[in-house]
Amino acid sequence: MVSKRKLSKVDASEESCKTDLAKTKKSRSSDKENASAFCGLENEGVFEELLRTSGIVLKAGEGQNEIAVDQIAFQKKLCLALEKHPTYPAVVKQFISGLESHIKDRNQFKNCLLPCTPVRTEGSRNLVHSYCESLIKLLLGIKILQPAVITLLLEKIPEFFFDIVGTFGTNFPRLIINQFKWLDRLLDSQDLVRNLMQMVSVSPVPIQHDIITSLPEILEDSQQSEVARELSCLLKQGRRLTVPILDALSRLDLDAELVAEVRQSAMTVVPSVKLEDLPVVVKFILQNVKAADAVEVISDLRKNLDLSSCVLPLQIHSSQKKIKSQVQASSSMSQVTTSQNCVKLLFDVIKLAVRFQKDVSEAWIKAIENSTSVSDHKVLDLIVLLLIHSTNTRNRKQTEKVLRSKIRLGCMPEQLMQNAFQNHATVIKDFFPSILALAQTFLHSAHPAVVSFGSCMYKQAFAAFDSYCQQEVVSALVTHVCSGSETELDISLDVLTDLVVLHTSLLMRYATFVKTILDSTQKLNPCQIRKLFYILSTLAFSQKQEGSYIQDDMHMVIRKWLSSTVPNHKQMGIIGAVSMIGSVALKRSEGDAASLERPELNSERDDQLSTLLDLVGFCCEQTPEVLALYYDEFASLIEKQKGNLDLQLLDEFGKSLVEDFPSDFVVDLSPSVHGSFLFPVKSLYNLDEDQSQDAIAINLLPLVSQSELGRVTAGANNQSKRAVSPLCLSPCFRLLRLYTAEQNSGSLEEIDALLGCPVYLTDLEVEGKLDSLSKQEREFLCSLLFYALNWFREVVNAFCQQQDAEMKGKVLTRLQNITELQNVLGKCLAATPGYVPPPATFDSEAPEAAPSMNAAGPARKRGGRKKKADGSKAGSADRSQAEDSSEGIQPDTELSELDKSAADREAGNPLAQLQSYRLYFRELDLEVFTVLHCGLLTKSVLDTEMHTEAREVVQLGPAELCFLLDDLCWKLEHVLPSGSTRRVPFPKERGNKDIGFSHLCQRSPKEVAMCVVDLLKPLCKHMENMHNYFQVTVQNQGAEGEPGENIQEHQLMSSCYQLLLLTFRSLFAWNGFSQHENTDLLRSALQVLADRLKPGETEFLLLEELISESFQYLLNFQQSVPSFHCAYILTQLLIAIAEKPMSGWKREKMASLAKQFLCQSWVKPSGDREKGSQFNSALHTLLCVYLEHTDNILKAIEEISSVGVAELMNSPKDACSSTYPTLSRQTFPVFFRVMMAQLESSVKSIPAGKPSDSSEVQLEKLLRWNIAVRNFHILINLVKVFDSRPVLSICLKYGRLFVEAFLKLAMPLLDHSFKKHTDDVQSLLKTLQMSTRQLHHMCGHSKIHQDIGLTNHVPLLKKSLEQFVYRVKAMLAFNHCQEAFWVGILKNRDLQGEEILTQASEERGSDEDSGDEEDSAEGPAEEEASGSDTDGSEERGGAGPGPEAARP
Repeated sequence: MVSKRKLSKVDASEESCKTDLAKTKKSRSSDKENASAFCGLENEGVFEELLRTSGIVLKAGEGQNEIAVDQIAFQKKLCLALEKHPTYPAVVKQFISGLESHIKDRNQFKNCLLPCTPVRTEGSRNLVHSYCESLIKLLLGIKILQPAVITLLLEKIPEFFFDIVGTFGTNFPRLIINQFKWLDRLLDSQDLVRNLMQMVSVSPVPIQHDIITSLPEILEDSQQSEVARELSCLLKQGRRLTVPILDALSRLDLDAELVAEVRQSAMTVVPSVKLEDLPVVVKFILQNVKAADAVEVISDLRKNLDLSSCVLPLQIHSSQKKIKSQVQASSSMSQVTTSQNCVKLLFDVIKLAVRFQKDVSEAWIKAIENSTSVSDHKVLDLIVLLLIHSTNTRNRKQTEKVLRSKIRLGCMPEQLMQNAFQNHATVIKDFFPSILALAQTFLHSAHPAVVSFGSCMYKQAFAAFDSYCQQEVVSALVTHVCSGSETELDISLDVLTDLVVLHTSLLMRYATFVKTILDSTQKLNPCQIRKLFYILSTLAFSQKQEGSYIQDDMHMVIRKWLSSTVPNHKQMGIIGAVSMIGSVALKRSEGDAASLERPELNSERDDQLSTLLDLVGFCCEQTPEVLALYYDEFASLIEKQKGNLDLQLLDEFGKSLVEDFPSDFVVDLSPSVHGSFLFPVKSLYNLDEDQSQDAIAINLLPLVSQSELGRVTAGANNQSKRAVSPLCLSPCFRLLRLYTAEQNSGSLEEIDALLGCPVYLTDLEVEGKLDSLSKQEREFLCSLLFYALNWFREVVNAFCQQQDAEMKGKVLTRLQNITELQNVLGKCLAATPGYVPPPATFDSEAPEAAPSMNAAGPARKRGGRKKKADGSKAGSADRSQAEDSSEGIQPDTELSELDKSAADREAGNPLAQLQSYRLYFRELDLEVFTVLHCGLLTKSVLDTEMHTEAREVVQLGPAELCFLLDDLCWKLEHVLPSGSTRRVPFPKERGNKDIGFSHLCQRSPKEVAMCVVDLLKPLCKHMENMHNYFQVTVQNQGAEGEPGENIQEHQLMSSCYQLLLLTFRSLFAWNGFSQHENTDLLRSALQVLADRLKPGETEFLLLEELISESFQYLLNFQQSVPSFHCAYILTQLLIAIAEKPMSGWKREKMASLAKQFLCQSWVKPSGDREKGSQFNSALHTLLCVYLEHTDNILKAIEEISSVGVAELMNSPKDACSSTYPTLSRQTFPVFFRVMMAQLESSVKSIPAGKPSDSSEVQLEKLLRWNIAVRNFHILINLVKVFDSRPVLSICLKYGRLFVEAFLKLAMPLLDHSFKKHTDDVQSLLKTLQMSTRQLHHMCGHSKIHQDIGLTNHVPLLKKSLEQFVYRVKAMLAFNHCQEAFWVGILKNRDLQGEEILTQASEERGSDEDSGDEEDSAEGPAEEEASGSDTDGSEERGGAGPGPEAARP
């Protein structure tokens, strides 16, 4: 019966087998199929029958095996069927045999390895999960089948060793190994793992890779350590399996020792690993980082991880794109995509580590922070900082701080950021919110390098990212512009200007955003209005169709402004209109539009241009100030767009200009001028006297008379025609000469007669006549001189670059004329208090209010002292340098700020008298300073037959040199901020800082610096001449001469020397040199200086060598400096150069130089000693420089206090120290402040004592503290002699700081060295105790005198003194010497030690001296005798230790 049933089952299965085989005939030969089918007929029957009854139907071909029941139910059914089978356990072998036969066919094997398809039979209510495991995996889950199935699978793997993956479309080894993953139970996991590891040793690399990466999902927990060690050994054998091994190890639980070992192996392969494998390696390294070694690991990873390999495919693509076929280009493109994806994965790995491992983010920041060399910083650092900033909110402040610091130090140059954006935009785009936030923050910075970096971030983000990011960038920039902050506004407009030049079509999409700035123009100054309209005009006229709506808005705004009666609006209207004219009149390239459209476009452009010109001309012609602004703006436009304007379009405008200037301002020269004027007309300053025929003159005095008369009468005759005013003379000439030069390729032959022609003035011999003139006549004379000076300044601007020798001679003569006129003007102004000059610059925000600033200033200037409101030569740079060099040690109110220039105190110098009138002179162009190149020039004087009659020598004299250098210094101070410049949070005046710098502001600081570097050679020659002059002066001091002339000449030459030093300092202290892109410019500048010492040898010197040579060159000028202020500027100049960087020998030289200047007697030519607030401030800075750069600051302080001050105390009242002539009773507070402050800062550099310190180290520290305390005692006791309020204030302030430093740093040292060095500690405490007692007396003195300024210091000082008492007690207790501490009553005494009588009656009994320790322990002690008590914290009493009694 059984056999029948079995037979029938076999027959049935045979039937089904035949049916299935029939289906597979399409893919195999029929012979092979039949043989296979009949060979294992009976076995297959058991295998298939049991599977079918359990719920799985096997499929052949492409169809997947089907499962009709739940997986668990299937496994239970099959297990039960096998166990209850009559032939069990033999049936298991039959089943496995059937499986083996079944999987001989690769398609069937593949089906068994792939997941089964769930099906639902009709009427079945069982729910089958949507995902089902493969048949093999289900069989592995059955206990009785698992060992046999594992063996079968492992035996199958070698069959596929030499298969090329993809031949059959399936990676069989990977599928087989996947079956072992995540099994619920393994009967013999040890055996399985052993077999797999054996398989690794013989398998090809791809199969090894699959086995190793699968191990973590196969192993049991107990096996992890053993297998990890095997994998570690395998890792050392070769690099082929590095990535799969690390991938596996990263998912295993390893011990710390093994982790470190494997990590080190992984670190060595980072530089050479394939790009696609890099994320795995980095992931392993970061995954196992512990806090203790995090910084070290990350530092190693930073060094080894180089993103340049990721950039290579991009470069290949860009080069192949041009020369290869389309197929190759597309393959290259896929390579680029793969590269970018790998980099993205790499940073995803880092991002995960940073987000979930606190130690990693902090260690990475620390590793970047610890890197000091500029070359050590990579693109990786910047991207990681951005990643941390965007990922970890808790590290944002720290990240921002590090990034700022690196930018300031030049370690993160803008080129690095450009590389990051260009090569890794896909990665960086994820950090866009952080980029935007950082850029916004950086624009608020006070450091220019940080501001520049922020602006560069905006530009790069706009260029590299998508439209959303671009819109956000533009929106942020517009927000900055409308914020009202001056610096933000300028930088944002500069960024928008760069974007409109580089990405016009892209920015065009966001023109609506930019246009909204027009609603906030009230906050913009003229320079910013210029930038804004340049941006809008470029957008409006670059693309006709898109820009038309912007044009309409601009036309409306400009018409509204021009028709306004508010001067400020009219100015903005003119500036905007001229900007539009510039955009319309730009030369167009031939490709701008189709040739058919060109005539229409040209006519439209001509209409726009003529409309604008007519509109502006009509609005300007009645108001001279507005017309002058129009001329100036048009001149600036021509100068800026040199060679780019289509002058044919401006032909009509140019013709009227060429005709109007001669008719308005030039007349034929005649012996007499008809008309009634306040002064007789006289033609002066004629350089062409030999050319009498056809001579012309500038009709100045009659025009000024007409203008002054017009002010009074306001005649109605001028309503119908254009106003002619002397205000327009200089602006109109500037426009004329720029237009002429543009038309004639730079030649000015058409107008060169204006260089030498005379000017109608009056007799300028005013000495002694001014008092007899009326106020109106004096003011008229002043106005006439201002107009004449401005005319000559414009003439010099125009012709300074002409190469003809005669023209150069005339330019130098005009400079002499300017200095002569300034002398006359100085005398006239001194006699005309309250006079307001005519304006010379017309683009200020409120021209009608500007004169009132200075109107009162000149009235107080008769005595030679006056306020310098704007144009100082040293200015804020001096103050900021002083602040930096003293490291925050500032003079109190008793020391005023450094005056801006010594020249201001010299009444003989006309420049000093004209400082507050700078804004009323026309601006000199930078090109004028090329005159400094001139040596001796000869001008031929020809007779009537054109033969040389004589040769007149024209030289750049001291007065002209002083005039040019003064203006150059003023410009450099404005445009080249020093490294210490800080932004003022709330500036008092808005918009006035650029007045007088209109032309200069159109150049970048770098362009100005380049101009000055070009001038360095002649400036060096001039400085050497000054050096020689003062060397000779020093040698000839005993010779008799004309004292008046000598003093005046000495003052002039001294001013020149000072201005030359200021020019050098302004250049080399420029903070732009800290930026990497300006290194070449710095090198060029230093090369000029070094070349003066070693001609022709400096070309190949390193930057450090150039710095040393330049330093040495400037150091040679120390012997000839004529004044203390010059010495101060020379010192600052040397510091500015030496700090790039400061080496040991330069520090010694700086200390030596500063000491030399301090030990030198500074006397004026008149014989008086130099003094005053300016001298004191310079002295403060020089003394700080000396003490900061000397190698032993404590010794230097002791020398000054014990030698210099002792000499001063023994000298008469007005005398000074013989060793330090700069130390007098007037300058003592300066010396005292600096010594106290430097002493306090120097003790902070002594390391605190540690228990681990050796006896020698302790002794060395004790010795340093002993010297410091001795110095402190000497300084404190000086108060008994120099008891002025400033000295007391300094004592109370820095005394407290010194005691606090002692408590913090010295007391831990005393704790641990008391037993070994008892005597030294006692001596130290005794000396300090005497000083603290004196401080206690000062507190009493302050209270008695009820001086609020002094008593403010008392509470904090008394608190520190009380802390000192108890800290000494704690130290004695720590060393088991409590009995040495006793309490005594400390009396209140004054500065001289006299008892304050208010307490005499109460404590009369406590005045007895105590001679020994027992007495002093029993009762109160008097301070002088005992030496064992210290200050109390209260006024009436105190406690003190007795160190002499302490014994361990």
